[in-house]
This record gives sequence, structure tokens and C-alpha cells, in this order.
Amino acid sequence: MNYRVPAFLLAFALTVPAALLARATPAVPAAATPDQATTARLVYGLLSDSRYAYRPRPLDAATSQDVFKRYLESLDSGKQFFTREDVDGFAGLAERTGAAIRGGELDPAFEVFAVYRQRVTERVAYARQLLRQEPDFAVEERFDYDRKDVPWADAPELDELWRKSVKNDWLRLKLAGKSAADIRKTLDKRYATLLKGINEWKNEDVFSIFLNAYTRAVDPHTDYFTPRTAENFNQAMSLSLEGIGAQLQRQDDVVVIREIIAGGPASVDGTLQPGDRIVGVGQGRSGQMEDVIGWRIDDVVAKIRGAKDTQVRLEYIPAAEGLDGKHRMVTLTRQKVRLAEQAAKGETMTIPGVDGEPERRIGIVKLPTFYQDFEGRRRNATDYASATRDVGRLLAGFKADKLDGVVLDLRNNGGGSLDEAIELTGLFIEQGPVVQVRESGGRVTVNSDRNPGVAWDGPLAVLINRGSASASEIFAGAIQDYGRGLVIGETTFGKGTVQNVVPLDRWPASEKERFGQVKLTIAQFFRVSGSSTQHKGVVPDLAFPASVDASEFGESTYDNALPWTRIAAVPHTRYGNFAPIVPRLEARHTTRIRDDREFQWWQEDVDQFRTEAAKKYVSLNEAERRAERDRQETQRKQRQEIRKALGLPLDPLADDGSDDGLTGNERDIVKDAAREKAAEKRPDPLLKESASILADAVNLLENDRPLSAQVLPQSTGPGRWAD
Repeated sequence: MNYRVPAFLLAFALTVPAALLARATPAVPAAATPDQATTARLVYGLLSDSRYAYRPRPLDAATSQDVFKRYLESLDSGKQFFTREDVDGFAGLAERTGAAIRGGELDPAFEVFAVYRQRVTERVAYARQLLRQEPDFAVEERFDYDRKDVPWADAPELDELWRKSVKNDWLRLKLAGKSAADIRKTLDKRYATLLKGINEWKNEDVFSIFLNAYTRAVDPHTDYFTPRTAENFNQAMSLSLEGIGAQLQRQDDVVVIREIIAGGPASVDGTLQPGDRIVGVGQGRSGQMEDVIGWRIDDVVAKIRGAKDTQVRLEYIPAAEGLDGKHRMVTLTRQKVRLAEQAAKGETMTIPGVDGEPERRIGIVKLPTFYQDFEGRRRNATDYASATRDVGRLLAGFKADKLDGVVLDLRNNGGGSLDEAIELTGLFIEQGPVVQVRESGGRVTVNSDRNPGVAWDGPLAVLINRGSASASEIFAGAIQDYGRGLVIGETTFGKGTVQNVVPLDRWPASEKERFGQVKLTIAQFFRVSGSSTQHKGVVPDLAFPASVDASEFGESTYDNALPWTRIAAVPHTRYGNFAPIVPRLEARHTTRIRDDREFQWWQEDVDQFRTEAAKKYVSLNEAERRAERDRQETQRKQRQEIRKALGLPLDPLADDGSDDGLTGNERDIVKDAAREKAAEKRPDPLLKESASILADAVNLLENDRPLSAQVLPQSTGPGRWAD
């Protein structure tokens, strides 16, 4: 079972009858537990010891202040709750932070949270009070929403900030056609839910945020996982879990089924449907049924998940019957469920020939993450989840179909298993080094592909963007260093560090999971060329316009990221050198996109997005916002008409692209899930253009033998682009 936890508190929606609301009892975090005190001391031992941490940081006075600053910003990232007076009053707590972590006396974290919860209570009351009178949208004013670098404000300044924030929320709903009465109702519930979400925080939530403020002060990629978040992390990496196979979402103070996962117990049984509301959970065929209305989603999920071949009983209300509908019951047997949504997927794209060149069929592999079932691999299971295994099967199919080339799409692939990155590279090269890893003491280890043979020796391109990080950068960098394929897209994220998950239960030798895990930075990786991807990322051979500014997203935005450096290169085969062919590919690319409407529209949208993002504010004048909304709607309709006229694939979201003013949990869950699926079918001009560039390269090398000999001197090895 997969579940969605909105990252922004305002994404929770409260649309429940008062009788149901009264059944929820807020938790009141007050102090650390003995286990949490032990955990803090264990984490301190890890992060301050060079035997474990790549760059240990002493928990001195400066670090103590840094940790406390990060804790405040974790709680109140928009600086919209704490006042300047609050922050000044925390000075003594900030000084105690280091000692609190070292000694496991975590009172500062809970004292600050108590103030935070009080400020949220006050701000929500103020926001709900503002709803009594409709704002004046004729005046010229703006809402500056980017508060990352602004100082903490005093109470009157926060009043003004919240007035504009509420006004913006109201205007969005008004532009979406909502009446004043509906707007008041929607926003009142939204703000009430903000407070309810804070009141539901548990002791472990406060502790986790505080401890992660410490880990992030040491390194931007070091994290603390509670036992529950560790379980979720491991399931995400293995693409599997033991449960009923349903994606859940909280709405109306109940947990609702968003999607049934194909092949899981719920899918095989067929009783539950998207939109059904789960109101009770019982263990086994006769265990006591627990009423879960008003529960947090993670608590409900914990009750539904369980060991394979065990039973769980669910009391639910069918979607069509509303909250007052008749309660039904279903018993399901839990099984291991494969989360195929994040697995590698393949498709074939046909690129028409021009000027007498042949049509080319290009295989596409979309890889969202470098996943691996670590436990399954440790047990030598025959069917453990592996990105390399799945991609290998896709490549075997492409080879059998005699496709002309393969594009591996790593856009927004944030990484994953280092072993998978190495083994995946091995599908395209003969045996050889893939990545160098330098530990804290300076020792460098070369990690190599040791499997003979390749899965695909034909033309290859790798598509990357700013969201491609870590393992994606290892793979793309190795393909580039070997000259094995073209790298196309944007410069990558720039994360050149290696993390390992360290279970904290190993030291107290506890019989059950009590202390959680730390994802700890233990090393830095370098390409076989000796260059680090840290900060610089992987620079493509052929670049598309940048969709995200490097100053807004990427490793370089972290204030404590490791600097770029390099070490000695290691000997490796150079299969090709694409430099001589890149100018000709760029010329063809430039000519082609002049007539590619989808690519032009994508670039227009990127330019518009970056222009708007650079402003960091929105107008609160209705006439201005309505004119902009009308312009966008007209543009969508015109583009759809052009698609129809030119016979292009239609955009499935063209008629549903307007801002509805709602947050995620305020929308119809079933319709929102369907819209999310439809978005996957939208035209993808960058993927199509990448396949076209690869087809161009194949045609150029086939038709120009001297050029082919220059670009691919080792034509008998992997990368035999021209026969």
C-alpha cells in the first residue's frame, strides 16, 4: 500500500461533520522519551566521528546555533508564525541545543514547539476572522510570497502578511467561479485544518524534525529516520511492501482510497473501489474493529499493513453513498505488493525519415529511480526488485525487435542505489571502472562493472535534467566518459556524495526497532575521468534550454554542501568521441524545433514560468489576475485547435488546466487521480526531440564512413552505431 502525505500543511482539508470532528483527540507533545534521548546521543556519536561521517562536525557553540536556526526554519519555513520577539526570546534555548543533543535532554525542541503551536492557533484564528468581510480586489497591491531571505517579522507585520495571504486564497477561488459563501466555507475549513494538523503532531514528529535540523547542519544529505519513516524509505527503495495494495489519501477526516494497485490483494478481490472511505480496521478474521475516523493517515496505514498471508478487516463506506452511507465490511489477505508505478518502463517511438533518410525506431526507457530490494538481494531471492534487471529485460526486447537506438530517460531521477548505477552502466559497456569513491580518510576505491558482455551495444542517448541526481549522475557521467552515448538535456543536480543507511539499533542491540536509522554521508564519488559531479553536475553534450535556474534548485543552493574537486583519472576504454558530430546535430536540432510547435510551446512556458518565478510575488488586483487567467485559457484553447489542425496528439489536460483555487485534499480524489494519470500522457517534446537527435546521429554515421571512423574508432566494441 502506498500513501500520500502532503508536504505543506495547508494541503490538508477539513470537510467533516462536527460529530466526526469531535472524535479526534489531539496529541500533546511535551518531552522526549528515554528512547529518543538515547537516539540523540547515538546520532551525535555518528556525526561527530570521522570513522563514520565523511565530514564530521563538532557540536560546538557555532553548530548549536546553526542547528537551532534550522529547527526554527523547519517549523516555520515561511516565517509566518514566529515573531521577531519569539526568536529573540529563544536565545537561551539556542545556546543549550548542543548540550541537549549530546546529553539527550531535548527540552529546547519541545519548548519551541509549544510556542509554535500557540502561534499557529493565533494565526488561524486571525485568518478565519478575516473571512467575515470580502477583500477589496480593486486596489493595487501585491502579495510577496517568497520569504526565504526576509528577517523575522513583528506581530503587526505578520498581520499584514496574513491579510494578503488570505486575500490571495480568496481571489484564486473567486477567479475559479466560486461564490463568496462557498469561498468562506472552503477557506474556513482549510485554515481550521491547518491548526488541526499541528494539534495532531506526536512526540516523535517534534523529535524527528529537531534531530533532522542537526543532521542537515552537518550535511545536506544526511537524514534521521524514525522506525516508521525508515520502513517507508526501505519500501520505496525496494518498490514493494506487504499490505493490501491501495494508495490512500486523507480527506474529510477519513482515509480514502485514491487508487487500487494492479495485482495487489484489493485489486484481485475487487470489492474496494477508488473513493471508498475506510472508517474501521480490524486484525485477523475476528480481531476487535478499531474506529479510525479522525486518525492520522500514517497511523491508519500502520494498522492496514502487515505480514504476508495475514488477514485485515476493513470497515468502509462506498464512494457513491457519502459519509452517511451504509458501512460495509471486507476481509483481505495481505501479500507482497510490487509498486510498479516507479519501475522502469519501455516504449517504442518512430522517427520519420527526411530527405531520403530511413525511418528510425527508437526504444525509450523511463527510469524514475535506481531502486533495489536490499533485503531480497541479501537473501539471494530470485525475484528481488532491481532497476538493472528491469532495464535489462526491456533492452532484450528492443534488441529482439531490432530497434535502431535507445534513449534512457533519467529526468527527475533523484538517484538511489549506487550498486544499481554501476550495474546499469555495465549493460552498455564491457568490463571496466564506473565510479571512484573517496572515503573520509582519503582512501579511493574504484567500483567497476565486472560482468562480461553487454545488453545493448547499439546507439544510445541519455536524457537528463536538473532533477537528475546522484546515481543518475554516476550513470550519465560514465556513459559520457566512455564515449558510449550522447548525453542530452540540462546540467544535472550536482550531488556528488555517497550515503549509507546505518541502523541505530545495532549498538544497544535491541530486540526490536526502537531507535531508527541514519542516512549518513560516508564518501564522495568521482567520475572515471577524475572529476566530481559535486556542484557542477553532468554537463550534456547537447543542451536544451534550462527549465530551472541553478540558483533556485540544485546542490549549489545548499549553504553547507561540499565543494567541487577532482582526483586522478583511472584508465578506461573510450568507445567514441562525439565532439566532431555535435555541431551537425545541433544544426539539425535547431532547424527541426523551428517547426516543432510542442517544443516551441514548452520553451515559451519555461520562459514564462521563470519570469513569473523571478518576480516572487503575485498581484492582488482582480482585473490584473483575471486578464492573466483569460490569456492563459485562450492560449490553451488556441494550442489545442492548432493540434487538431496539424493532426498532433491532443493535450488531455487542455480543457482542465485552469487554477481551481483548491489544495490537493480539497479536490475530488477520484477525479484528481484520473487527472494525474492523464498528465502522464501529455505531449513530451523533449523526449521526442531526444529520440530525433539520436536518429540524426545514426543517419549521419551510417552515411559518412570517415565521420563514423572519427567518432567511433573502436567500432567492434559496444557502441557499434553503424554496421
